[in-house]
Amino acid sequence: MSEQQSGPLLTLIIPAYNEERRLPRSLEKIVAFMQQQPEPMDVLIVENGSRDRTTEIAEEYAMRYPFIRVLHSEKGKGAAVKAGMMAGEGCYLFICDSDLSMPIEEVRKFIPPSCSDYDVAIASREGPGAHRYGEPAYRHLMGRIFNLIVRLMAIPGFQDTQCGFKSFRRDVARDVFATQTMTGWAFDVEALFIALRRGYKVIDVPIDWYFDGDSRVKPFQDTYRMVRDVLRIRLNNWRGVYDRRS
Repeated sequence: MSEQQSGPLLTLIIPAYNEERRLPRSLEKIVAFMQQQPEPMDVLIVENGSRDRTTEIAEEYAMRYPFIRVLHSEKGKGAAVKAGMMAGEGCYLFICDSDLSMPIEEVRKFIPPSCSDYDVAIASREGPGAHRYGEPAYRHLMGRIFNLIVRLMAIPGFQDTQCGFKSFRRDVARDVFATQTMTGWAFDVEALFIALRRGYKVIDVPIDWYFDGDSRVKPFQDTYRMVRDVLRIRLNNWRGVYDRRS
């Protein structure tokens, strides 16, 4: 753990693609939260091929607040998260969707003193203590179907692998994401698969979560892609891709 204590307690990693509408509102909330915390924390915005003002907005905030940095990555949410995980300096590296469907205050559940005995912590919208607000029934059903497929084929025992908020210890993140290959929506299933395969401790953290009507998820199309990617994860595992450590 001594290696982790050299940086901020937590780095918030925000993958951002065409987020000129949502990013300012979310960053205002994040800045207010960060300024109230007793521990040092920072923010890493990873822009990945946007065609709008996302980069300009992110850089404006980085100029105003020294705890915000901006990176650029290849296209794909998985590519953006990987870049952030390899560059983040916090003891804990926290993936944060730019829509803040999980209120930023919930981050406290993932760091000491609330929680520290883990390698990877998954924000969960299922089970005791978790609450969903405003989610259409069809979206919930599609999510449960996909989660069933994930549990049967890749990651047994976890009821919510697709929530866009996850925390990794920095050394664990470096190890896992050095091997992670997927750039699309199923990147986090692959990362969790690698973490579990390597014996890391993965836990659920129940959260409050609010449905965002401006979500980029296309339930039917993306579910097909995710199922395809889960099959790729199994094939990669059979080929020994996840045996190779950097």
